[in-house]
Amino acid sequence: QCDTFQLCKEEELLLVRQDLGIVQVPLEQCHSRNFQAEACFSQIHDGLRAYHGSLAAVLELLPGHTSLVETLQLDAANLSSNIQQQMEDLGLATVTYPTEGPGPLPTFSSSFHHQVGGFFILANFQRFLETAYRALRHL
Repeated sequence: QCDTFQLCKEEELLLVRQDLGIVQVPLEQCHSRNFQAEACFSQIHDGLRAYHGSLAAVLELLPGHTSLVETLQLDAANLSSNIQQQMEDLGLATVTYPTEGPGPLPTFSSSFHHQVGGFFILANFQRFLETAYRALRHL
């Protein structure tokens, strides 16, 4: 992207992200003023399930990195399972939040869109995990 299209910063790619319809999975329950552990756990759990689906799109976008993406999918599934188990162990009720995506997997019309789409899905997933980590460490 940087060399070919002169789009070298994430801010410059935001319009492309909006055009591709890639959304950030919310975690507002984990840093709200009325923090409740079960709401945060539930939102992390739901978000991990949503990203598991988004990573399927990344598999198609980055066929050269199949084993790495499959490892990410497995790790996300394991973390989701561990959080579900922790919630059950603590006797917390599970709340299901409507996910804003991914819905049908995004379709990308060009090599550039493939690269940007994969970048944003992975960048969003990284931010999601960083927020989830901070929330879980707080708990």
